[in-house]
Amino acid sequence: MLAVDHPRYKWVALSNTTLGNLLATINSSIVLISLPAIFKGIDINPLAPGNVSYLLWMLMGYMLVTAVLVVTLGRLGDMYGRVKIYNAGFAIFALTSVILSVDPFHGSGGAIWLIGWRVLQAIGGAMLMANSAAIITDAFPAEQRGMALGVNIVSALAGSFIGLVAGGVLAEWDWRSVFWVNIPLGIVGAVWAYRSLHDNGVRRQAKIDWWGNATFAIGLTAVLVAITYGIQPYGGHTQGWTNPWVLTGLIGGALVLVLFGVIETRVAEPMFPLTLFRDPAFTGGNLANLLASVARGGLQFMLIIWLQGIWLPLHGYDYEQTPLWAGIYLVPMTIGFLVAGPLSGFLSDRFGARPFAAGGLLVMAVSFAGLLLIPGDFSYPVFAILIFINGLGGGLFSAPNTSLLMSSVPATMRGAASGMRATFMNAGQVLSIGVFFSLMVAGLADSLPASLHAGLTAQGVPADVTARAAELPPVGTLFAAFLGYNPIGELLGPSVLGALPPENAAQLTGLEFFPRLIADPFHDGLVVVFWMAIGMAVLGALASLIRSRPVATPAAGPEFVPAGGDEDLVAHSAEVGAELAEAQPLLPAARVPEPIDRPAARD
Repeated sequence: MLAVDHPRYKWVALSNTTLGNLLATINSSIVLISLPAIFKGIDINPLAPGNVSYLLWMLMGYMLVTAVLVVTLGRLGDMYGRVKIYNAGFAIFALTSVILSVDPFHGSGGAIWLIGWRVLQAIGGAMLMANSAAIITDAFPAEQRGMALGVNIVSALAGSFIGLVAGGVLAEWDWRSVFWVNIPLGIVGAVWAYRSLHDNGVRRQAKIDWWGNATFAIGLTAVLVAITYGIQPYGGHTQGWTNPWVLTGLIGGALVLVLFGVIETRVAEPMFPLTLFRDPAFTGGNLANLLASVARGGLQFMLIIWLQGIWLPLHGYDYEQTPLWAGIYLVPMTIGFLVAGPLSGFLSDRFGARPFAAGGLLVMAVSFAGLLLIPGDFSYPVFAILIFINGLGGGLFSAPNTSLLMSSVPATMRGAASGMRATFMNAGQVLSIGVFFSLMVAGLADSLPASLHAGLTAQGVPADVTARAAELPPVGTLFAAFLGYNPIGELLGPSVLGALPPENAAQLTGLEFFPRLIADPFHDGLVVVFWMAIGMAVLGALASLIRSRPVATPAAGPEFVPAGGDEDLVAHSAEVGAELAEAQPLLPAARVPEPIDRPAARD
């Protein structure tokens, strides 16, 4: 076991936390691409109206739990040791993966088993995500922190795309193997972390803010669950935003979050230290992180639908093969992340983080504009270049943004700050599903019924059957495309297809009819989605440029100011303040010098 001050210890910490982040984020997408095989394995039809909730909870339950818990678990890491919480996360992850892979039920029981244990697995994932950035920040000096966080964060983002390919490959073999892959990685990571990592950060003893934890969890859960059900049809409407339960969740959850904010300003040891948001740089960085997560998460879902439901079938791929090939065709985006992330972290250490964070989001906006201009049946080389550019932009943004956030807080608050960053990122991904799916469903609702009616009529389908099929909620069509299903055969049924001429029936159930039917309505929805993504990326770039307010700092010799950008000044002064506080343990709490967390900004 290496000591904390050993030159190689920081690289051990980086390697292990990178594995932890990779494991946690791969699992957010490996199930995404494997859902057709999973639902087939447990004998459940994901397109049946009553089963849409199972589909959404399999997609969003993991992200929802991590969004709710990462701040609390980061705060607990500050109090009781970041490595302890992190190690427990590895153990929980490995155990729940075993339980998920032995699902003994079928039908709705099998779906509930998977959803429930995925929720528990998300607790382990949240433990890993909440403390990994803080462990790295503790281990690395300020002049190398951007590079280290770049490797760690890009591994997390790349993991979400690696999961797409891994899920497609494993689902072709056995749907249970999607969970088997976590077991050896989780065991190795847990043993390695237990034997190698040290709690060398500044620990802050405090009481648990029970009221703050409760109101935050209830409020955020209510809002995100309401968004989940708002996507589903309700009372003859294409979406559920008029559902009283959805409205109650949105309004009630928002009010509980307001109450949470009031509580956090009154308690002595808040779970969510709102005082950190007094620093404009910390606030701007979190806003940019949220906007980037919404834009990036929405893009991922739209590209999967575009490939699986339209482009791949039009190019001769069977629907059963589209999940695997959709993951493969998205590899250029992963390569973009892997190329730009560590490089931007290294360069931001030398030249400052803000230009890279803002520039990365502007590059993403350019890629969104390019995707907006290509047709539904695009040329793949052009598509590959555009998603590679998008990956470059995401990699350029992520590491500098994390470095800015983690370096703008006192050393005693790094766990909480890491949790806040992960909360905004995960909440943004859940919000992206609600926002982009709602926009897409609204766009499909205007043109899809007419397209479906005209297409079925042209193939000789009886008028009454055509009318019923045209009333299919657009969300059902959207999920069919998302899962790589051709729903026409199920919509019409064997009796209707059997009464049609064989060539008409073959045309309706072939590879081209459904994709061409939804291509134009889907592209209309994409226009709205990508314009919103462009706006979010540009606003996020502006937020990334926000700097801390200049404040007076004590005079000091040359050693007081480290080399690097202004984020390094903040990190150094925070550590100095923490050391001063530790050096005076006998003073009353109110008189202990506070860490200096906002030195003068330097351009």
